[in-house]
Amino acid sequence: MPSQVAQDLRDRRLKVWEEAKAVSARATEENRALTAEEQGTWDALAGDGGELDKLDERIGAVLKAEKRSADTDAAYNALDGRPRSGPASILGGSQGSGYGQGRESRSPGDQGGDASAELRAWLAGTPGTPKHFELRHDTATRGPLNLRTLSTIGNPSGGYLTPTDFYDQLIAHLVEVSGVLQAGPTILNTAGGEVLQIPKTTQHSTVASAAQAGVIGQSDPQFGLAQLQAYKYGVLLQVARELLDDSGVDLVGYLAMQAGRAIGNKFGSDLVTGTGTGQPTGFLPVATVGVTSTNTGHSGSLAYSDLVNLEYSVIAPYRQSRSCYWIAADKTIGSLRLITDTQGRPIWEPSMVLGSPDLLLGKPLVADPFMPALATGATPIAFGDFSQFFVRLVGPVRFERSDDFLFNDDLVAFRCVLRGDGTLVDLTGAIKKCQAAAT
Repeated sequence: MPSQVAQDLRDRRLKVWEEAKAVSARATEENRALTAEEQGTWDALAGDGGELDKLDERIGAVLKAEKRSADTDAAYNALDGRPRSGPASILGGSQGSGYGQGRESRSPGDQGGDASAELRAWLAGTPGTPKHFELRHDTATRGPLNLRTLSTIGNPSGGYLTPTDFYDQLIAHLVEVSGVLQAGPTILNTAGGEVLQIPKTTQHSTVASAAQAGVIGQSDPQFGLAQLQAYKYGVLLQVARELLDDSGVDLVGYLAMQAGRAIGNKFGSDLVTGTGTGQPTGFLPVATVGVTSTNTGHSGSLAYSDLVNLEYSVIAPYRQSRSCYWIAADKTIGSLRLITDTQGRPIWEPSMVLGSPDLLLGKPLVADPFMPALATGATPIAFGDFSQFFVRLVGPVRFERSDDFLFNDDLVAFRCVLRGDGTLVDLTGAIKKCQAAAT
């Protein structure tokens, strides 16, 4: 449950929005534009970089810190109560498996061991630790510091263990960067990178009335295949030995942030605008245009009618889906806060639940930095059922360490690799975009 600090910040956020709405409402009731003073008040409260944006930043930081603190407490609690022998089903300690034959299997943290210290030992290259590990995500046994057997490639005689919270942090940063991954896409995890074929309908049967005793017409559905590849994304981090030896540094968080953001930036960008050649097919190039704005002379800005028409260009089954989202860049969202309906009411609403997206015309709105900016002829906003956008992740996120590559510089190299793809499966209109006016 969020702390009182987070609740107070949320209440302040709602209060700021009510103050901003009151400024707009006065001008609307009097059928006039905002005065210079009112415009200044609006900008300070709800404009780009205003108090609402600052409160969003603070709320995000508080929630992240509280989650981290809760995870740390849970991890230490788990270590304090951990049994002396690890379960064979997790450690793979069956006879002949190569994981500790003929002796009791133990997990890091048994007998009071410190799992964080063991991870630092891996990062520092302490003799006896593995040279690489693969980060897996097992929802069935997920916990703040659950330990499980990982890949033994390169050293078949060792059972290598690592805290799963490191993998969770990587994924958290990927999601933080990519708005698409926050919009409820269908995520497929596969062990191998072979081409994955997804059958789909391209045309449904059509029916016509038939006369009595007349011939009933034939109409078969048409099918096609969507294919998902396994494109590789990687980043190399060079870390000073002094940093690794400093026990006061949060190495896990630091490396997760750097690697996750770097890979997330590229993968997230391709999920939006990828061409499908050597990279994923982003949803934006293949989404159909639901509406072309008639709001000319405003440098690509959108009107209330554009958004309503875009929403209803998506058919009801998709429009009513729980994965139906708006997606736009931050600056576009800033301009959407200024739009009012025909009654002078703002169409943007702040979320009433901490951590949940704000609403646009009653539907969740997520920010994605890779969406096009507002400009003439651009497609700055999209709307639809993002469960029809399939994201494929192949195997685990792989992290590897090399102590030899940068030996002369006394640096340690870390490599993070992700394989994945993405494509919009339903091209009949599950996701639609708005094209700004050409002038």
